[in-house]
Amino acid sequence: MSSAKGSGQQPHVVSGRQSELLGLLRDEGAMSRVALGERLDLPRAKLAAELVRLVDVGLVQIGGPAASRGGRRSTLVHLADDLRVLGVDVGATSVTVAVTDGRCEVLESRNEVCDVRDGPAQVLGRVVELADTVYAKAPGRLIGAGIGLPGPVSFRDGMPVAPPIMPGWDRYPVRDELAGRWGCPVTVDNDVNVMALGERHAGVARSLEDLIFVKVGTGIGCGIVLGGRVYRGVAGTAGDIGHIRLDDYGPACACGEVGCLEAYFGGAALARDATTLARSGRSVALAAALRDKGVLTAEDVGAAAAAGDFAAANLVREGGRRLGHAVASLVSFLNPGMVVIGGGVSRLGHSLLAEVRSAVYRRSLPLATGNLPIVLSELGDLAGVTGAAWSATDRAFSPAG
Repeated sequence: MSSAKGSGQQPHVVSGRQSELLGLLRDEGAMSRVALGERLDLPRAKLAAELVRLVDVGLVQIGGPAASRGGRRSTLVHLADDLRVLGVDVGATSVTVAVTDGRCEVLESRNEVCDVRDGPAQVLGRVVELADTVYAKAPGRLIGAGIGLPGPVSFRDGMPVAPPIMPGWDRYPVRDELAGRWGCPVTVDNDVNVMALGERHAGVARSLEDLIFVKVGTGIGCGIVLGGRVYRGVAGTAGDIGHIRLDDYGPACACGEVGCLEAYFGGAALARDATTLARSGRSVALAAALRDKGVLTAEDVGAAAAAGDFAAANLVREGGRRLGHAVASLVSFLNPGMVVIGGGVSRLGHSLLAEVRSAVYRRSLPLATGNLPIVLSELGDLAGVTGAAWSATDRAFSPAG
């Protein structure tokens, strides 16, 4: 039996008020009874009854005295110290697994190279092994797990649906398999959606109600948060901007079409174009990197561009411009409070960010961009696991049934 498997009966949330209370403690930390009652608009007796129930099921603990506000001191209420949540972020070429506390703060994490094309049995087997490793470092009571996958996902059914870069994964019962292994509720979502949640919960977009998270990795995707909730669309494919067609006669894309944004500026596209530049001799820096390593990545493009290589810098400029055009359309349509750029290719840094900003500010209406921050991810590789854990607690803290 996996060491990360939940033990005993899962905590049982029975009312919307309990769910609100738990969510408040997760998002804002320990609070006094008085502050909780004010925020939830609950009379003292009703709040006391709800707290007794939550203490009894082990979700909440009553701590020491809160700061005095005059008169008798209130007591602090916080989530139980031993609550644990697993967060998993599966990318096209890597996987990150973390264990968090009830507030979704990462306690231990592991990241390693992993090819999603190896199929669900091998990839999920490795996920379980990594979960055992991190859980052993920070054991506790497992109340939920969340996983992000690099393709379209049916959130309701907990499985990927016709994912372009994930052969063998179509309708694979990811949620049911992991729930059976870990003995706790599991949520499954698109990787960009959980990254957006991670940044909103604990990153640069903290507490914003409306934001766009753009992931530029092997592929390109967009997580949309509206009114504090992820917008997934009818079939779970909202935000799939990587497959917006830019040119009817452009390069072939992994989805089977041609001229997609991803085919121009995803990590695989950058590596392809960098290799062409190196072999043709148009980039001295990339040619030297190819001789040394035998293969080029987006990181090599960034390093060459930072070193002043004109051809590499031009790749970043052109890619950033195309990405900016797609983001500008989203900004004009959704009018978000922030745009966050993340994913492996975002490590190209401020040269990429400058191109995206320039395109968005130039092509979108001034009213939409006048106070619009366009920034790099603050959480980096931990955005996905943090958001996956947040999604898992949302499920664990919801009334059963």
